[in-house]
Amino acid sequence: MKVGVIGLGTIGLGMARNIAKSGLLDAIYNRTHKKATDFGKEINLTPCSSPQELAEQVDIILICVSKDIDVLQMINAIAETIKPNSVVIDLSTVSIETAQKAARILSKKQVLFLDAPVSGGAEGAKNGSLAIMVGGDKKTLKKVLPVLEIIGSRIIHIGHTGSGQGAKAVNQIMAAGINQAVTEALAFGQSQGLEMNAVIDVISGGAANNWFLQNRGTSMLLETFKPGFKVALHKKDLVICKKMAQQSGAVTNVIEQTLADYEKLIEQGYADEDISALYRLKKV
Repeated sequence: MKVGVIGLGTIGLGMARNIAKSGLLDAIYNRTHKKATDFGKEINLTPCSSPQELAEQVDIILICVSKDIDVLQMINAIAETIKPNSVVIDLSTVSIETAQKAARILSKKQVLFLDAPVSGGAEGAKNGSLAIMVGGDKKTLKKVLPVLEIIGSRIIHIGHTGSGQGAKAVNQIMAAGINQAVTEALAFGQSQGLEMNAVIDVISGGAANNWFLQNRGTSMLLETFKPGFKVALHKKDLVICKKMAQQSGAVTNVIEQTLADYEKLIEQGYADEDISALYRLKKV
């Protein structure tokens, strides 16, 4: 089983490191070549010069890039050289339509496809504890499960192609709501003159406990917003969620509020900070 990884950003690099440690990583590619070169030196692997070169060498390809257009660009490139019966797993967060289009392109090459967006951020990628939401054929998932188990601790088959992206949209809306609630609540507590580290400690043991509070609460109070998950990327995801919600008639209150807030942060120069930077807009 030979594995290749396309996309060595914050999440992709963490996943690639864990796959390399398992001894299964045979090829890497990144559009910014220096990232691939630096990582290649770290693991003693020469990066591929193109997606086409990578596709020739492996049986399983993991893609982790930022945007729909990037995913389709990589899919079209690897389709030129990929071997029949290979499996492509897209771990990016994109639209359902993009996932389905990618599957159609690859099916013409007799290649299997899974849309498998992840949740867990930089920490989850580093620790191999990502939650992975999988759309596509169950038999294909079973085939690649040993690879996904290297990078994720919770791997759930959601349904048909594109349903993994649907589940990720649910996750992103929920993350937006949690971000709004935690940042506003902590700013309120601070405005009351409370000892906020003690507040975080006690709330973390009660009904309002959540991952975001535990992992971002203290750093927010220190006004440290190292990603994590960047504001610009969550905004991109919420735009996808908004379009999906409008198509189905679903409520978009949390989406709209968070998009407006993120736009303010981006205008102020905070696009590459962690989404906990929302605290900047809430504090008194």
